[in-house]
Amino acid sequence: MKPTQTITTILILLTLITTILLYNYLPDQLTTHWNSKGEPDGQMPKLQGAFLTPIMLMAITLILFLVPKIDPLKDNIEKFRKHYDHFILIISLFLAIIHFITLAWNLNYKVDINIIVPIMVAFLFYYLSTLLSKSKRNWFIGIRTPWTLSSDKVWDKTNKLGGKIFKIISIFILLGTFFNDYMIYFILIPIAILIPSLWIYSYLEFKKP
Repeated sequence: MKPTQTITTILILLTLITTILLYNYLPDQLTTHWNSKGEPDGQMPKLQGAFLTPIMLMAITLILFLVPKIDPLKDNIEKFRKHYDHFILIISLFLAIIHFITLAWNLNYKVDINIIVPIMVAFLFYYLSTLLSKSKRNWFIGIRTPWTLSSDKVWDKTNKLGGKIFKIISIFILLGTFFNDYMIYFILIPIAILIPSLWIYSYLEFKKP
């Protein structure tokens, strides 16, 4: 078993074992969603709420580990496999922390959702910037448009630009932690403006003689 698989397996087991040990102490209805102000606004029955994230963690990591095996351009994925494996670890740790925060909240340890989660999301976007800039043409990972998938040159230029854009987005998200009431706008507005621009950029690059 590769180190990445070992660590993600440990994370899955930790979420499951912790949930089982704490299950009887959890309320019948679990808070599982918070609004942009960090106020709880969604609940689920205990069984579903307690085990949803561990199940998601298992499913997502399984899919991520399968991608390099089923991609028709899997040889290209091997060229940046180290960065891809690091992404699997980061997304797994992200989901595990979200799960532990949810358990803590429902055990009356009120953590500041509006600080912890945005910082985690910002870090995730920052690492995605590295993954994009290192990626090579494939069908699953990166900025995939009809034009990037048709040209290695367009792929490389678009994803390197995408890496820079994702870093900018991560900075906006961090800035949003100082403006809790408007946090959602610090995430959605940069994404809505900057990411669609990559589609236009890839088309323009493809059209260049």
